[in-house]
Amino acid sequence: MKIYTDLNEIITLQSAHLKDGRKLKPEDLSTIKDGAIIFDDSHIIWVGRKKEIPAEYKSLPSHSLKGHILTPEMVDSHTHIVFGGDRSQEYADRLNGTPYEEIAKRGGGILFTMKETQNSSAEELFQSASHRIECLKSYGIGTIEIKSGYGLDYEKEKEISLVIDRLKKRFSSTVQIFNTYLAAHDVPRNFKSSTEYLEQVVLPLLKELAPLNIIDAVDIFHEKNYFTEEDATKLFLLAQILNIPRKIHADELNTNGGAELAASFNALSADHLLKISDKGIAALVDTSTIGTLLPGTAFFLGKPLAPARKMLDAGVKVAIASDYNPGSCHCDNLLLIASISAAQLKLNQAELWCGITLNAAHSLGLLNQGVLIPGMKPRFSLFKADSLSQITYNWGKNFAISLP
Repeated sequence: MKIYTDLNEIITLQSAHLKDGRKLKPEDLSTIKDGAIIFDDSHIIWVGRKKEIPAEYKSLPSHSLKGHILTPEMVDSHTHIVFGGDRSQEYADRLNGTPYEEIAKRGGGILFTMKETQNSSAEELFQSASHRIECLKSYGIGTIEIKSGYGLDYEKEKEISLVIDRLKKRFSSTVQIFNTYLAAHDVPRNFKSSTEYLEQVVLPLLKELAPLNIIDAVDIFHEKNYFTEEDATKLFLLAQILNIPRKIHADELNTNGGAELAASFNALSADHLLKISDKGIAALVDTSTIGTLLPGTAFFLGKPLAPARKMLDAGVKVAIASDYNPGSCHCDNLLLIASISAAQLKLNQAELWCGITLNAAHSLGLLNQGVLIPGMKPRFSLFKADSLSQITYNWGKNFAISLP
């Protein structure tokens, strides 16, 4: 059992939790001043003000954390961090005015990452991803979703899923890793159609991996010129049979009905949503499917942001993730992305913090964390700061420290 005391603030999100992470007001942070928390390895026992610690715990050893704040653990619920190669020159070319289509013709874009990933050994991919996880961990992020999707053939996609499982085991004592199967990320040029690739690679490989119990969710890039609604439906129906949750890249490049499709399959989340329609927003309101926004990608590509305020006011449950990847958002700092985008998305402080903790956890099906109340898992982020507002005000400054 551990006891932390003298915390400047404990951000419990108790009220946000009671409201299911929807239609939040600033006061839904449920902040406790001069706080204390008691917990063991599996659950939180008590949370409150230091002066109100129950008598049976007052004589036990405790850690004084004066000058610190404690919040529910930050969760990056959408990353692509297992990849080979470097696309920095491509980014410079884009800034200098070269269209993406021209870059792709030269062999750039996702197919360049596919080639570099295929040329990287499993050990090289494991080591480079391990380094990236350590960086994310240093920001106070304790749960990370990692997608496959840069192998784009049967054997390499299988290898990447196994690498993610190895990463999950390697970091199990400090970081929770969520293994998402995204073999349906793009259509390799040696296949005639998305359906052919789906039938020959994506579905058969999922059937092989499912009995290993390493896949936490399936995902698909549902966009014009990528994967169709029919493709996504085939994948989701198989996932249902295999009892694997669903996620989807939706409505990023076009208004494509991706949010509605996600809701119809009770997906964990629909991600991107730059072009979500009013119909798509209404569909998400009526389901547990999380609308995950990836503002870093819009910044990186110079695109308009998702209509966050419209979604939030309608009652959509919204999360924020980094989309850390080699081509469209090479930024690993979730809190930086969320803090910068908050003013643009018109988020209040509770919506911002809930988006990277409570709702982000729920977008991975982790319903036993994201709020600091008795009975929940003791998953925390600790910051050396006077207040939460100090953290979000200082863009890019890392206040996170390791738990004692």
